[in-house]
Amino acid sequence: MKPEILVVDDEPDIRSMIRLILEDEGFDVREAENAETARDELTSHPPALIILDIWMRQSDMDGLELQKWVRRYYPHVPVLMISGHGNIETAVQAMKDGAFDFIEKPFKSAQLILLCQRALANAARDAEHHDLKRRYDVSLDQIGTSPAINSIRQTIDKVAQTNSRVFITGPSGSGKELLARNIHDKSNRTNGRFIMVNCASLSFDRSLIELFGSETSDGGNRVVGAFEQAHGGTLFFDEISDLSQDTQARLVRALQDQRFKRLGGNTEVTVDVRIISATSHDIKTRVAERGFREDLYYRLNVVPISIPPLSRRREDISELARYFLNKRLSDEGDRKLSFTSDCLAALETYSWPGNITQLRNMIDWLVIMIDRNKHQITYEDLPVEILGVGQLSKANDSGLATAITMPLKEAREQFEIEYLVSQLSRFNGNISKTAAFIGMERSALHRKLKNLDIHIESADQSEEHS
Repeated sequence: MKPEILVVDDEPDIRSMIRLILEDEGFDVREAENAETARDELTSHPPALIILDIWMRQSDMDGLELQKWVRRYYPHVPVLMISGHGNIETAVQAMKDGAFDFIEKPFKSAQLILLCQRALANAARDAEHHDLKRRYDVSLDQIGTSPAINSIRQTIDKVAQTNSRVFITGPSGSGKELLARNIHDKSNRTNGRFIMVNCASLSFDRSLIELFGSETSDGGNRVVGAFEQAHGGTLFFDEISDLSQDTQARLVRALQDQRFKRLGGNTEVTVDVRIISATSHDIKTRVAERGFREDLYYRLNVVPISIPPLSRRREDISELARYFLNKRLSDEGDRKLSFTSDCLAALETYSWPGNITQLRNMIDWLVIMIDRNKHQITYEDLPVEILGVGQLSKANDSGLATAITMPLKEAREQFEIEYLVSQLSRFNGNISKTAAFIGMERSALHRKLKNLDIHIESADQSEEHS
């Protein structure tokens, strides 16, 4: 696909000359005679590069003001400023505002072409760097071999190439935004923008502007909303269930008609946007209690994806911990750190109420706090909430006091019960994995559990009947 360049200048002859020069070099060129037309062109389809005149007559913005607007709403689009009245101060101001470079009229064709090529190459490098960083972060939801993650991975592969709306549910910190980004990156919209709206922080009045934008009656002072910013890309609603009822009603109409009006405006705007929504709340209960519109729910919930809490995918914890550790160490130069086996066992046993976010923050804390001369993270290095120091000490004191009064056989039996219950919890009740870890035959472990009257509680009992 040829790079597309938007030329913004109030002089038709200048626009025509630039068009001829650039088209001879294989570029596609669009034109705009003022700031308002330029904003319309950007809204309909952002170009790869903007060539922008600083001084424009009969325009509601001059070039410097429009440059700031572009930087706010389309920061990935480079701008090359041109002017026949420029001076060093104007050039410096344009560069400070984010322009890639500055060229003065009259200019030579070779100079214009060279600057365009440099601006496009620089934008491509920035996009590649951003994409690699984003993909490195977004790969998180694909880490692990648990049945839940395997199922999510298969669903992502199927739904990514479609335009179907996706509804993600899961507890706070489980990685809903990362999953949404992963779908975007695997889709045919990957070159478009991924725009996130945090619905929990929006009031009704603010939400209308944030989503649909605003403008004055004469079309000036326009604010571009999330729908327009995500044109050609993906719009992600985080905590969608927290939207006000009035905003939900506006959203239903926008999704139904595929168009809307900006707040205060009369012009209908049509956009091409893929919608992904997420919530940590029980959305079906919200619908039943009329806190969330049923018609909106069914429009959004075309492909449902449920992310389980980390406590229900314990077999992924060690792999996630190593991933976060290596990611954190990549910023630490040559520093080497690894986990001891007893440390990983403790991580796998912990309940992780904050899910993936809590695990990641804990790893960052460990890397900061551990002596730089150490090469291993041990059980003793873990924070208090992981070790459960207060509860553990209390339990140990109580257990010791009780054990002292018991015969050896009963004390040993009490220890076995506590040990096996802990290991079963670690492996989500999976007998085969528990037996392999503690070094017992599966059948022997079954007999031991029966003799000790330990009942297995697991979310997935299919392994027991295989």
